[in-house]
Amino acid sequence: MKLATFDVPTPVGPIRRIGAAVDGKLIDFIAAYAAHLDSADPACDAHRMASVFFPPDMVAFLETGKLGRHAAEQAIEAAQRTEEAFGARTSYGLHEVRLLAPLVRPRVMRDFLTFEGHMQNAARVLGWGSVPAVWYQIPSYYKGIPDTVIGTGEAVTIPPYCENFDLELELGMVIGRKGTKIAREDAEKYIAGYTIWNDFSARDQQKREGPLGMGPSKGKDFDGGNAIGPYLVTSDEFDPSNARMIARVNGEVWTDSSSAGRQFSFPDLIAYVSQSETIHAGELWGSGTVTGGSGLELGRWLRPGDLVELEIEGIGVLSNRVVES
Repeated sequence: MKLATFDVPTPVGPIRRIGAAVDGKLIDFIAAYAAHLDSADPACDAHRMASVFFPPDMVAFLETGKLGRHAAEQAIEAAQRTEEAFGARTSYGLHEVRLLAPLVRPRVMRDFLTFEGHMQNAARVLGWGSVPAVWYQIPSYYKGIPDTVIGTGEAVTIPPYCENFDLELELGMVIGRKGTKIAREDAEKYIAGYTIWNDFSARDQQKREGPLGMGPSKGKDFDGGNAIGPYLVTSDEFDPSNARMIARVNGEVWTDSSSAGRQFSFPDLIAYVSQSETIHAGELWGSGTVTGGSGLELGRWLRPGDLVELEIEGIGVLSNRVVES
């Protein structure tokens, strides 16, 4: 299932919905599930009940667990039979709505470093000599700012203090349920699905901050600095072990790589983080930059007007235009 968050235009302004991309259309879960409920039990308050299962927030939907997932499947089936319910359409063409980030505001953002090739390239460019030994032992991460998230089609502004603006092609994983002390062999049960994450970076600022040992701050924290999307593909429909990952700038391929060969898998990360800490549905976790998936590794920087397209096989294309401040 390709889950999506989108705005539907109305005479009084856009209305936010969550749904799924099916056969070139976006299913509106509220309208479609209301159609299902009305067919199953005409006496029930179908629209109100549908609104309970499908709030206009993906994090809240994920918290409905298996019941929500089952309701989503019923909504998709109903949309294929019924075009309208209670005066609302059950589906829309992609050109009729505005796609947003699948998680408009993730509950927590954790970004890891799991690709050895990227670490080796970065070590060479930054003059580290070699990858720190601890990297092979501990899946370290930093936390991002959920309010900096944007979706596909949105512009990202280069911070005025940055001259070396960069892209980062990452595989994003979303937590689907609450848990703590999770064994690695049980961790797959806690994964809701996967998306694309472009962790834009102000490299010159990040380099200045590095010696402080506090992790990235203004090198990463700026409005629009985290683009995700276009969809959240559920874990039963996506294999993260060897998906093709491509980065294009103005149509030119900068990176053609793969999600294979990570030092730590997502189950490894879940087992590590959930030690003495509860994880929650709606958290967004990044794989870190795929090998060759940044301008830093290539000696190239983004410029105003550049169109950045990140593609992961099985998920789609995340597209963002770079603009000046």
